[in-house]
Amino acid sequence: MNAMPSTDTVLAHEGRKHDQLGAPVNPPVYRQSTLLFENLDALKTASGTPNAYGRGGSPTTRALETALARLEGAHRAMLTPSGLSAITTSLLAVLNPGDHLLMTDSVYDPTRTFCNETLMRLGIETTYYDPAIGAGIASLMRPNTRAVFVESPGSLTFEVQDIPAISRVAHRHGAIVLMDNTWATPLYFRSFEHGVDVSIHAATKYISGHSDLLMGVILTTDSLYPKINRFYRQLGMTVSGDDAYLALRGLRTLSVRLERHQRNAHALTDWFARQPEVAEILYPARPGSPGHALWQRDFTGASGLFGVVLHPQAEEAMRALLDGMTCFGMGYSWGGFESLILRSSPARYRTAKQWPWAGPLLRIHAGLEHPDDMIADLEAGFLRLRAATMVQMES
Repeated sequence: MNAMPSTDTVLAHEGRKHDQLGAPVNPPVYRQSTLLFENLDALKTASGTPNAYGRGGSPTTRALETALARLEGAHRAMLTPSGLSAITTSLLAVLNPGDHLLMTDSVYDPTRTFCNETLMRLGIETTYYDPAIGAGIASLMRPNTRAVFVESPGSLTFEVQDIPAISRVAHRHGAIVLMDNTWATPLYFRSFEHGVDVSIHAATKYISGHSDLLMGVILTTDSLYPKINRFYRQLGMTVSGDDAYLALRGLRTLSVRLERHQRNAHALTDWFARQPEVAEILYPARPGSPGHALWQRDFTGASGLFGVVLHPQAEEAMRALLDGMTCFGMGYSWGGFESLILRSSPARYRTAKQWPWAGPLLRIHAGLEHPDDMIADLEAGFLRLRAATMVQMES
């Protein structure tokens, strides 16, 4: 099959190889460290290349890399042990002491810690910018600005960034654009077509889809691949054949899973919109939500992750809401088949622009359960919240 007519077909077929015995529908798991060679000439040919030792990858990992690169229109893909390691490896590969990095203020918090501690220790300065800055980022560019990092939407606060405008400014100043594209996946945001140079995913999330592995992926253009890959190899980055197999198996159903996640998210946001305790819904795919116009312009779909800002609530009321959930679990992740709910306080982290809401933020991941069951769980939770609020008012 040479020309893939759609991403759905790519998901079903890419990464499969034919040989004399045919092609298994699922590429087998290769578990390898030591590789043996027939003779000295073959050993010398492989020496110094990724094909000399198991750390350089296997047919299983290469199948996953091939499928991911094809999906997003990248030159090549590199797998890492986690989404965070994909971010940190990419930043270290393109930055040097004395360089300046522009980082979105909506960034994943462990990345902020890495910038504030590790990059600072290495003599690399980070400036956080308002995610809504767009082409105005030109005012923050310096002669030594080497990279601009974007995350759209932000995975906690869901600001949609004007990636094409930011990319044009960055490239005009000789800087590269790195993007955390985990929320939209390669299916719903074609990063390289919008000016991104390095696209990063936590494959832990939607790509694997089953909450049973940790993995990151770095996708690059052909011009940046040699530089990033050289550093990637020097760090000894590798993933197991077992995890690559699981991620590739999860990838096959990404399209149908995302359709359900998106449909369930819309059902839940419709319910939240009717609750008097809700101050704002942060789901750019929803008309009227912040960032909807940009999302509609640049994205082809939405995932199941969104935020709900409540009016200020007492601690006892929030505890009553969250501690009794049965369909929604509490955990620091998303992208799996299960629904999750997490309380957060973005105001603690923001430095470029003050968080505008006083009430608590609930980050919701709409899983694959029936929406009626999810809504029933939320209704029961809000009844507990209201009862706890009444008790406090009467005391």
